[in-house]
Amino acid sequence: MSTRRATIADVARAAGVAASTASVVFSGKTPTSDATRRRVLDAAASLGYTGPDPRAASLRRGRSGIVGIVFQGPLRTVFLDPVTRIMMDGIADGVADLGAALLLLRDDEDREPTLTTAPLDAAVLVGCNPRMRSSLETLRVRGIPVVVIEGDAGAGVPQIDLDNREAQGQVARHVRRLGHERVAMVTLPRDESRERGWIGPDAPITVDVTRDRLAGFRDVYPDAGAFAAAASSIDEGLIVGRILLADPLTRPTAILAQSDLLAAGVIRAAEEAGLRVPADLTVTGFDGISVDGLAPYDLTTMAQPAADKGRAAGQAVTAMLNGQDAASFRFTSTFHSGNTAGPA
Repeated sequence: MSTRRATIADVARAAGVAASTASVVFSGKTPTSDATRRRVLDAAASLGYTGPDPRAASLRRGRSGIVGIVFQGPLRTVFLDPVTRIMMDGIADGVADLGAALLLLRDDEDREPTLTTAPLDAAVLVGCNPRMRSSLETLRVRGIPVVVIEGDAGAGVPQIDLDNREAQGQVARHVRRLGHERVAMVTLPRDESRERGWIGPDAPITVDVTRDRLAGFRDVYPDAGAFAAAASSIDEGLIVGRILLADPLTRPTAILAQSDLLAAGVIRAAEEAGLRVPADLTVTGFDGISVDGLAPYDLTTMAQPAADKGRAAGQAVTAMLNGQDAASFRFTSTFHSGNTAGPA
């Protein structure tokens, strides 16, 4: 036997006030007096009323109150990446006026909720995701508004971009000015397989961020080698760094990494090999984050505005759900000289 849930009308009768007055109390607005507010809250407590039914509110609005953020891979890795955490804070700030919740979704498994079943009002796709294009198509079929961060979503989809090619080229030019000719790059994953390995000059790359940063590197070093990591992490940087530094006769004098976490791993590999950074090996990163345990190193890197990117994506979502035009933005990165780059 079910028990009827108390309503705002029940609370109003018990408190001896109008239903509109009781509603004002639970809306967060200030009622006519503190005494009235206390009377309403006491009546609600006695009836076990905790506030308006969110399901009913969703039905009235025709919305779920949920904005999805789409990632690939184990969600635990999402929280290990400082750039992603900062960006999610920005997204939450950007959708604050909607009162919406953020739902983190994986697009590479069948466990509920999935992209096809999650009750979403809108979604944010992160361009570092190799499956972004298939995810975009799934959401388009459902008619869900989409914003893409650092990825080409085609016409009609708001895009929050970063100057990846120009920024990576700026780092590469700095390294060249230091006299380095034997260089290599450690890239983010290049495709959905996330396999480690050397990237040939004509190898297909389906991750926009990886492709654009590699293009900026090869604008300066067209013939230099590039090795794809399986993820953006210190452990992956360590693994790839060991590979690149294994042969003393052929190892590079500079390694440019496509993330600060990968760069930190490369530095650990250099220390294992008995190399001094930057005296024996120059290492650069990309992101401008604080990496725990990296002291006394201060990475030479490009600092990107991760929070601003997320906030712009959240504001684009808010605009679309309010029936307004959503703007696309292109952000720039800032060079940070650090102390991990030195003369060849």
